[in-house]
Amino acid sequence: MKNSAILLVSCPDQKGLVASIADFLYSHNANILHADQHQDAELGLFLMRVEWDLSGFDLDIADFGAHFAPIAEKFSMQWRLALSSQRPKMAIFVSKYDHCLVDLLYRHKSGELACDIPLIISNHEDCRPLAEFYGIPYHCLEVTKDNKAEAEGAQWALLDEHGVDFIVLARYMQVLSAEFTARYPQRIINIHHSFLPAFLGAKPYHRAFERGVKLIGATSHYVTEILDDGPIIEQDVIRISHRDALEDLIQKGRDLEKVVLSRAVRWHVESRILLYANKTVIFD
Repeated sequence: MKNSAILLVSCPDQKGLVASIADFLYSHNANILHADQHQDAELGLFLMRVEWDLSGFDLDIADFGAHFAPIAEKFSMQWRLALSSQRPKMAIFVSKYDHCLVDLLYRHKSGELACDIPLIISNHEDCRPLAEFYGIPYHCLEVTKDNKAEAEGAQWALLDEHGVDFIVLARYMQVLSAEFTARYPQRIINIHHSFLPAFLGAKPYHRAFERGVKLIGATSHYVTEILDDGPIIEQDVIRISHRDALEDLIQKGRDLEKVVLSRAVRWHVESRILLYANKTVIFD
C-alpha cells in the first residue's frame, strides 16, 4: 500500500503557484509521485493535485497546515490534504436493483476501492443476501411519503454511529431531502441512468426509447438539493438502434451504470476530484 500524501489546491491563477508548491515540498525532502494542474482562463482559476511519497518527508503531517499557511495565504488558496493510508468510510444506499451494488462490493473485495464499507442502507429487503455474503451489516428502513423525515433521521443516526465519510446511491430510488444533502455536501455520489442533462428524473430509458435516440448513457454526479443537477463526475454512452427494444436499452444501460459509478467512487476515494462552478476537474 502506498504511503503518500495528496494536496488539492484551488485559487486565483497567478504566476509562481507551481514553483512555490514544488519548492515547499522539495525543502522538506518530498519525492513527488504525481502532479497535475488545470487553469480555467475564463474564471481565472488555478487547480492542482500533487501527490508525494511520505518516506523521507521531514515534516510531520500534523504540522503541515501551519508550515504551508504562509503560501496558502499569499496566493489565497483553498486547499485540503489527504493521506493514502487513511481509508474513507463509504455507506451504500440501494433499493431493489442490485447491479451497481454487486459491482461495488466485488471491486471493494478485490481491493480496487481503497475504502471501508461499514454498512448498507436500503428501503427494501431484496439486497440483504448480497450484504450477508460479503459480511456487511444491512439496515432496511422503510421510506414512505408520510415517514420520510423520520426515516432520514434514522439513516443519519446510523451514518453518524459508523463515522461515514461519504455516501454512494447505487440505484437508491428515493429523492433525498434538502436537509439530507446539506448534511453531506459534495459527499453523496449518485448514478443516474441517462446522459445528463438529457432525461432527468424518473424512467429515462422509457423516454429515450420513445424519443428514438441513437445513444444512451449513464451519469455519476454529486448530489445537490436540485434533482439530477449536481456536478458531473463521469459519463459514458453506448450506441443503440431501431432494433433495440426497451428491455435492450435497460440491459445495455445497466452495464454502463456499473462502470460509470465505480469510476466515480474510485476517483473520489483517491482524492482526484476538485469542484468549482458546478463542475468537476478529474486529475489523472
